[in-house]
Amino acid sequence: MDDLHRSLNDLSGGFGGEIFQGDDPGYDTARAVWNAMIDRRPALIARCRGTADVIAAVNHARDHGLAVSIRGGGHNVAGHAVGEGALMIDLSQMRAVHVDPAGRVAVVEGGATWGDLDREAQAFGLATPGGLISDTGVAGLTLSGGVGWLRARHGLSIDNLVAADVVTADGRLVRASETENPDLLWALKGGGGNFGVVVRFEFALHPFGPEVMFAAPIHAIEDGPAPIRAWRDFVAEHSDQVGSLCEFSTVPESEDFAPEHWGKRVYTLACVWNGDPEEGESALAPLRDLGNPIADFSGRMTYCDVQKLFDTQIPFGDFRCYWKARYLTALPDEMIELAMRNAATAPSSNSISSLWNFGGATARVAADATAFGDRSMGWMYSLDSIWDDPADDRANIDWSREGWDASARFGLAGRIYLNFPGHGEDNAALTETAFGANYAKLVAIKTKYDPTNMFRFNQNIAPKDREERSGAG
Repeated sequence: MDDLHRSLNDLSGGFGGEIFQGDDPGYDTARAVWNAMIDRRPALIARCRGTADVIAAVNHARDHGLAVSIRGGGHNVAGHAVGEGALMIDLSQMRAVHVDPAGRVAVVEGGATWGDLDREAQAFGLATPGGLISDTGVAGLTLSGGVGWLRARHGLSIDNLVAADVVTADGRLVRASETENPDLLWALKGGGGNFGVVVRFEFALHPFGPEVMFAAPIHAIEDGPAPIRAWRDFVAEHSDQVGSLCEFSTVPESEDFAPEHWGKRVYTLACVWNGDPEEGESALAPLRDLGNPIADFSGRMTYCDVQKLFDTQIPFGDFRCYWKARYLTALPDEMIELAMRNAATAPSSNSISSLWNFGGATARVAADATAFGDRSMGWMYSLDSIWDDPADDRANIDWSREGWDASARFGLAGRIYLNFPGHGEDNAALTETAFGANYAKLVAIKTKYDPTNMFRFNQNIAPKDREERSGAG
């Protein structure tokens, strides 16, 4: 480590950003991420201002035998941005977004959030599929798939990734596109952060917004499963036009709800119409007429506002989180009833769980077209434990894991959403199964671009003939 410290003068001499070591002011702030459970101590944090800084940091890590973790938005529930004893490459100062409205392309730096991208693209009435929380990092969400409101018409985030610039383990800046290093582009479409530091993404944009139609009738869980069954059939029929989820939650003490509902368990049938908002208002009306909702927050609003609706549920760094999700082949009544029972027993009022619809444009991509793999899932089930007292860790983690285990009989051949990986403790057992038939190809690409597994703080794909290191700790 003394050699490492002595070499910092060489690194800092050609480094435009900031460098933090364990005893520096600002180190603890720099290593903090969105999930308050993550408390790891990197050997070094390199907060980069540009690609030259990223190259310098990667070269430094390689020369000193350090693994690299990559911080984009810092929003991954497993905290993969922070590696114990690693060199943490922090891209949070690299958030520029440039939109070409004529070409309908956005060039996005690796530290940008979806709020950054949405704001710039919506200035021209354009969008690309992103997440549901605006301060989620573009990089982390995209590299493991990217499930957002526009999936019905435009697929996943990776289905709109047309090129990327990547700093690989040997310190090269490599272009990945359909004509340059197409194997790397294929791997980035679902293979996670295994292959290098993506400093720039290029996304295809689509006309959408600024006004969109959002539906959100809210039902008491005591109303039973009938509205969910009707929602299931409705969104399946309109899978080309509706991005939706049924979210189970607890009513907050808010003037938005009548006091008699405060603290009660509810579910929201949240939908975004992936088309003309006037048409959507009429088309989504049947969902608003189901049963007797306790509230209905449906209406036309801007796309950017829709993208921020869930931001306040989980403020950055305020809560402890443990999330698990699996893809489902179908959504039978038994799975709906299981989801309702699980929601009713959540130990924290902050926790949520959700049933997500798929189909549409997402399903029309061949399994071998992207690293993400099989698209035959019709649905997804996620259990998102969110709480604030460390004394409650075990109860909340157990709730997510037990519900996830119970849903396995409805699952799609071990396929899971790798952006909701718990804390990465199942990485070695689950990653190969999650990628299925694409795993062998991913291993070959990993071996080509990162033969020493420098980038292993992720859902790790071990290079050939090397011991797998999950990076969970």
